[in-house]
Amino acid sequence: MIQGVFVSERDRQEKRIKDDALAPIWWNFLHFDCFQILVDPIDSSIFGIIYEYKHHITNHFHPMSPQSASPRYVIAFRGTVTRRETRKRDLHLDIKLAINGLTRDLRYQTACQAIQGIISKVGPNNVWLAGHSLGAAIALQAGKDMAKRGCYIETYLFNPPYLCVPIEKLSDPTLKNGVRIARSVLNAGLALAFNGTKISSTTHEQRDPFTTLSCWTPYLFLNPKDPICCEYIGYFEHREKMEEWGVGRIERIATKSSAVSILSGALGGDGEALHLIPSAFVTKNVIVKEQNFMAAHGLLQWWEPHPFWQSKHYQLNLLNLTKHN
Repeated sequence: MIQGVFVSERDRQEKRIKDDALAPIWWNFLHFDCFQILVDPIDSSIFGIIYEYKHHITNHFHPMSPQSASPRYVIAFRGTVTRRETRKRDLHLDIKLAINGLTRDLRYQTACQAIQGIISKVGPNNVWLAGHSLGAAIALQAGKDMAKRGCYIETYLFNPPYLCVPIEKLSDPTLKNGVRIARSVLNAGLALAFNGTKISSTTHEQRDPFTTLSCWTPYLFLNPKDPICCEYIGYFEHREKMEEWGVGRIERIATKSSAVSILSGALGGDGEALHLIPSAFVTKNVIVKEQNFMAAHGLLQWWEPHPFWQSKHYQLNLLNLTKHN
């Protein structure tokens, strides 16, 4: 469905319409219709599509199994398209994303309005969000914003950007752990200095928006060789190690803070880094063959055989961080 958004934008640019359009095959194959096209108000590009399931009354394949039922609507967002017609606008969004400015952009606001409109119509349990790269960032931010209001939407994020130096790319495990520990101490110290963060009070934790997000568990699809998203792997694995080492109290402060988000908040910005999430179902593509950046960051890899995938569920609770296999 995300690929359908990419192809729809190519159809628009190459003026392929009706029977000449190549995009519909991507959603027709999955028994969905194109319900609404989401258009960027700045450059008129197609950045998302709302799909409606054709058999939404009962599940087409398993009518007696609500757990396996398809959602009534899927809202999918594409990533960056570097063609001439979209390059300037998409790269501008990438820069905004890097400086925590995504929520102030018209594309994101357009996406949120569409999501809220569908949810008000059918409720959050009948809606899924999905996105790749820049589109994953939009879906992640929207999912977080809705979860803070107690509205949890099933969300699938392919190669979502982690807005920090990819420490995961360091080859020396000792150096990697040392850098992560130093960063955790730095972030915790900054959080205490700027925000007066406290973790001793259970009541405080319950009011904490970050803790509120722990009930929302997006699905992350990551490639260790992709510098854009690989740091999510280290982010969750390091949290687990810090708990095992008995220094989880420091990590619980650091895990909901970053130097960029803290300083951004102090200077009047959004003040919250997009990539800081408490819980996730993480799927890694551990394919052994060499991959260039385009292959490691692309959508095609997620159609490859499942034996290359490894999954873990990371869940934050009020007292500690636990992992479920």
